Amino acid sequence: MDMTQLFVDLSRSQFAFTAIFHFVFVPLTLGLSWILFIMEAAYLKTGKQLYQDMVKFWGKLFAINFAMGLVTGITMEFEFGLNWAYFSRFIGESFGTVLAIEGLTAFMTEATLFGLFFFTWDKVSKKTHLLITFFLALGTNLSIVNILVANSWMQHPVGTFLNPETMQMQLTSFVELYMQELAQIRIGHVAFAGYLIAAAFVVGISAWYLLRKRNTGFALRSLAVGLGFGLCSSIFIFFLGDANGLAVDKYEPAKMAAIEGQWETQKAPAAWSAVSFPSQTDERNYFEIEVPWMLSLITGHSLSTTVQGLKPIMRENKERIYDGLVALKALERIRSGHGVAADFDIFDPANQETKKYRDNIGYAFILQTHATDPYNASRAEVSKAVKDTIPQVWPLYWSFRVMLTCWAIVFFVMTFGTVHLLRRTLLNYRWFLWLAMLAIPLPYIAAEAGWIIAEMGRQPWVLHGILPTSLGVSTLASWNIVVSLAFFALLYVGLFIIELIIMFKVARKGPKSLGNGRYDYKEDVNAV
Repeated sequence: MDMTQLFVDLSRSQFAFTAIFHFVFVPLTLGLSWILFIMEAAYLKTGKQLYQDMVKFWGKLFAINFAMGLVTGITMEFEFGLNWAYFSRFIGESFGTVLAIEGLTAFMTEATLFGLFFFTWDKVSKKTHLLITFFLALGTNLSIVNILVANSWMQHPVGTFLNPETMQMQLTSFVELYMQELAQIRIGHVAFAGYLIAAAFVVGISAWYLLRKRNTGFALRSLAVGLGFGLCSSIFIFFLGDANGLAVDKYEPAKMAAIEGQWETQKAPAAWSAVSFPSQTDERNYFEIEVPWMLSLITGHSLSTTVQGLKPIMRENKERIYDGLVALKALERIRSGHGVAADFDIFDPANQETKKYRDNIGYAFILQTHATDPYNASRAEVSKAVKDTIPQVWPLYWSFRVMLTCWAIVFFVMTFGTVHLLRRTLLNYRWFLWLAMLAIPLPYIAAEAGWIIAEMGRQPWVLHGILPTSLGVSTLASWNIVVSLAFFALLYVGLFIIELIIMFKVARKGPKSLGNGRYDYKEDVNAV
């Protein structure tokens, strides 16, 4: 294997491992913060001690998860400089600013309110403490805004242009970074995914108490909050996921084609590939089960729409390579000090006539990885470069279907549970309590699958259309990444085991862990 490619693969693997691990903790924090606010609002409204105990108990689990999320997130900031040094320099003016704001939001505002939430119960009024809880939830959720703005910008660069003299993405509109369509949709989609994870967490643990016939009053009220919150969240996720799909089809057609396993562009109304086994080598699907017309309805909400296939996209990308070579040649002349006015015009963001050249320079960079002389590349070299311009299909195809299946099961849990809770017949269905408990991991799996789709779907780009992933890495020996990856694996697995032990210990004790003498292992003293 080429050593450069090995280093790229190792760097990607390390960041993928740390990011996926970090995101185990983030969404639960997002959702639990609002659940705590709802419970405390109920305490303020009713004056019942039970609701305050609910806030304090679920707040314990929130604190454990918050701490783990904080620890696992710090390392990712350093990885940008260590493993992705050129990428960090290339996009520092825009991406770096957004990350700096995120640091202020997550590590200062959120941490301060975290302390106020836990240590001011007896020092401020009930209304003031509720206000603290509200801003804790708000601050916690704001921490994802900047991350998703930066991530969406990487997949659809706006408000910036490539400065050929500094080789950096120069910021032109800070507001545009935040207002772009992809960012707006994904902020909501990820937030509600976190809400559903938290709801499933509360519902599942509460169901376990009910199965054990422990603290039933406490468990039923916690279950009620979790079911209501989860049902609303699952509905919002459906609509936001649909909006996200429309945006992906608009801005990232190759990702959408891979998600749906479309190698050729079907005539409308297009059939949806429910199950198949995509082959990247053969550029086709095997053992395919299709649902007629469904793809048109899913992607365009009409029978007249379809999804562009990967083969037509690759043919378009071949033309993009040749357009990008024009910009690459101009860049080389500018960097060597021999640039003329026409070369600078190509990189002028106000010049619409040269837009197709500068927007496709990344495709020429990809060709450089396959051809020593990209301007005289052979047909075979161009063909290899073209194949590299689309993502791997099978991980996206199956990740989407795993995500959809997990959502459907959790949606059923929330709907069934809410209906029968309102009918006061929920405890008649022990199988449902078992299902609710066993369903706790499902929204986690769905969320991680969603990130796999987002990140693997934008390959081969670290900055879509401009900077290929292979050019964003640092210049280090591969063994450095192997050692650090092994260290992170041991550290994170250890932290995860510690969190599970602590979580299980607190959850097993239930509200008795509050030590206020109002609960035992059988029943609430203060059940109503």
